[in-house]
Amino acid sequence: MFIPIRHFPWAVSLLVAICVLSTGCTNNQIHATVQYENIFLDSSDLENYSLGFITPSTVTGQEQDIQSLAFIFARVLKRERPDIRVVGLPETLSAINQADLADEYKQMYIDYRDTGIFKQKLLKKVGRITGVRYLAQLKLSSFSQHSKGRFGLLGLRLIQTKEANIRLFLQIWDSETGAIAWEGTEELNYARDTSIEKPVTFQLVVEEIAEDLVSKLP
Repeated sequence: MFIPIRHFPWAVSLLVAICVLSTGCTNNQIHATVQYENIFLDSSDLENYSLGFITPSTVTGQEQDIQSLAFIFARVLKRERPDIRVVGLPETLSAINQADLADEYKQMYIDYRDTGIFKQKLLKKVGRITGVRYLAQLKLSSFSQHSKGRFGLLGLRLIQTKEANIRLFLQIWDSETGAIAWEGTEELNYARDTSIEKPVTFQLVVEEIAEDLVSKLP
């Protein structure tokens, strides 16, 4: 005798769970707010004069992430804008150390924390020893990861929502004049409904933001 499955609601849940677990299905939701201002950067400036990365800053206590932040951004920029010569953070730091400017560079960041200004004299030196005119500085304002259960069966969490939220600020400085040529900021929330334990990683959300902000550059 056939008994409709609707008489066994637990069976429906079980079938859904089997489907989810067998496919490892994910559902990604990305919400981003982007703001930017092109102060005086012309469309050919970055292509003609190159762009280098200096040390990112953070107010979140995530100092361990600033190296990977600059690395990811530089990689995305090279991929999306092959017309621009990009000098990564390791090359910049090596050039600074070889030029015996490490102490001045450190003091520049101490002054920046108090004033929000990078001194033009040292910016100019950094630009010249790296062979670039424009210097990109990233600021990680916040980053957080969360996880919560969405669907369970027999006390097990079969579907979870993995989330990450990040807020990032990018400024491009003209090392010859000491002026800010371009700036942009983005806050992004990345949520994923999934049956697997893998979190939404720092690298994933930084790549999303990098692609968004790079697309806004002239």
